[in-house]
Amino acid sequence: MKNQILSYLAVVVSLTFASQAFAAPAAPEVSFKKEVTPIIHDYCLSCHEPGGKGFEKSGLNMQTYESLMKGTKFGSVIKPGDSFTSIFIQVIEGRVHASIKMPYGMSGGLAKENISVLKKWVEQGAKDN
Repeated sequence: MKNQILSYLAVVVSLTFASQAFAAPAAPEVSFKKEVTPIIHDYCLSCHEPGGKGFEKSGLNMQTYESLMKGTKFGSVIKPGDSFTSIFIQVIEGRVHASIKMPYGMSGGLAKENISVLKKWVEQGAKDN
């Protein structure tokens, strides 16, 4: 019985180390300043800054990290660590309603690569880095 327990523990320890050795490497951290800000500047800021149509309608100011994280007059749009339920990602992917897919009026929407960067940033905690 004692030998069976020791054998079982040896297998568990071996499998634990093996799974760690073959685990997928962690995705590099997405930089808000270097990767997210340029996307926001190119595709969002013309509407989502004071005086812009998106700002006037929703109150979402995307000029700074702090104003983005503050959200709209209706509440936060980013739930750090959860891109699926973050309104920010939902409207970019068109999962809320086709009439409010962002960027508004952009045929085809954001490139998949840009959406992927934004989703990873939110999933990684939406850090000001």
